[in-house]
Amino acid sequence: MINIRTLLYVLGALFIFLSVALLIPALVSIIYSENDLIPILISSGISLILGVILVLFFKVKVDLKIKEGFALVSLSWLSFALIGALPFYISGYIPSYTDAFFETMSGFTTTGATILTDIEVLPHGLLFWRSFTHWLGGMGIILLSLAILPLLGVGGMQLYKAEVPGPEHDRLTPRIKNTAKILWEVYVVISVIEATLLYFAGMNVFDAICHTFGTMATGGFSTKNASIGYYNSPMIDTIIIVFMLIAGINFFLHFRTIQGDLKSYFKDTEALFFFGLVGFGTTAIFLNLVFLPEYSILTALQKGMFQAVSIITTTGYGTADYELWAFSAQVILFIFMFIGGCAGSTGGGMKIMRVVVLYKFGLNEIKKLIHPQAVLPVRINKRTIPNEIVANIAGFFMLYISLFVIGVVVMSFQGLDFSSSLGSVAATIGNIGPGLGSVGPTDNYAHINDFGKWVLSFLMLAGRLEIYTVIIMLTPMFWRK
Repeated sequence: MINIRTLLYVLGALFIFLSVALLIPALVSIIYSENDLIPILISSGISLILGVILVLFFKVKVDLKIKEGFALVSLSWLSFALIGALPFYISGYIPSYTDAFFETMSGFTTTGATILTDIEVLPHGLLFWRSFTHWLGGMGIILLSLAILPLLGVGGMQLYKAEVPGPEHDRLTPRIKNTAKILWEVYVVISVIEATLLYFAGMNVFDAICHTFGTMATGGFSTKNASIGYYNSPMIDTIIIVFMLIAGINFFLHFRTIQGDLKSYFKDTEALFFFGLVGFGTTAIFLNLVFLPEYSILTALQKGMFQAVSIITTTGYGTADYELWAFSAQVILFIFMFIGGCAGSTGGGMKIMRVVVLYKFGLNEIKKLIHPQAVLPVRINKRTIPNEIVANIAGFFMLYISLFVIGVVVMSFQGLDFSSSLGSVAATIGNIGPGLGSVGPTDNYAHINDFGKWVLSFLMLAGRLEIYTVIIMLTPMFWRK
């Protein structure tokens, strides 16, 4: 049976953390002397009061079991979105709570889908908070909290398994707390480097930091209505392409590189597959654009690479309206929405590792038809993938596609056309942001009704927590003894 006291106690600790996190955009508001300071402080106070009450009334000293781990991950993300929406709602800049929740869930899940029709009217404090939710959600709220959970007397490994349920989540160190610290150190260092480069490339300090949050988290929230296209700068485009690639690769490989293993990227099957897909997508889109009169060779290459990298890493930044491109280019980008980034990255989607495993499993099945007695294990990086992991991945693929189909049907009943239904569901469950049709790269989600926004918010959460973590809580078995 799930220990409710444990859940409430740890949620209380996370609420206290959230209240502290909200003080950072409050400081930004003070710097710019704008009218969003009080709403942000009120939201921080609400989070702090809730956290203190839960911690004081439900203090426990027990380790989390696997059920509590799954429940806490889902509930913490949901709770963070519910409270994180308050600054937008209280300030009146997003007067509908549904819209404020959608925007915040989109931020924490690094989706980047927005209901805002004019982003630039928001004061700096709210803009910062909007982007900061990306950065926190990118590495994972729970992964961040693992560094402090031992201080609360609560074990962290169950949370790590629930937060990173992919096919491969090797620990860098024997202690999960140290693992979390190492990953966050890598995350922070790379973020500082990107923000510095963007500043020297022409962005002001505020925009450089916010766009770094969106890039490293593969989230895609911009401070400009025209996204990265606003700057019309090849240098800025190039910097963001490089760091989107970095964010889309397994962060364990970055750690190994920092330790001196410079060949780690080129020895990893998933990373090589990732680079191959980026190369294929860039080339295919380039060949579509280069013959258009409005694109030079360099511009076609730049636009093609930026959009291919932006979509496959599920960042969602834009420098062009890809819905004006040839249908074949749009098909490639649509497929990339499902594939996503590498396991262990901040990217969404099904993850390249799963695609590689399913691909190799399919090839082995074909070989077995020819050689029925052959023993053909699936191998990745010279390691044999256990059959139960392959079955887990096959089940994940089935659930992902099933949820996608159900989502498309539901959204079609909300008045969206076929293209928009496909695009909205693919973009939210894959944590991408811009989709197709009426939710394309130059559009937003404001026109979707409230029920549709809650459905898409659920898909964002399910996609960010890789389906199983959320779906398992909806099964009667999970709540039985």
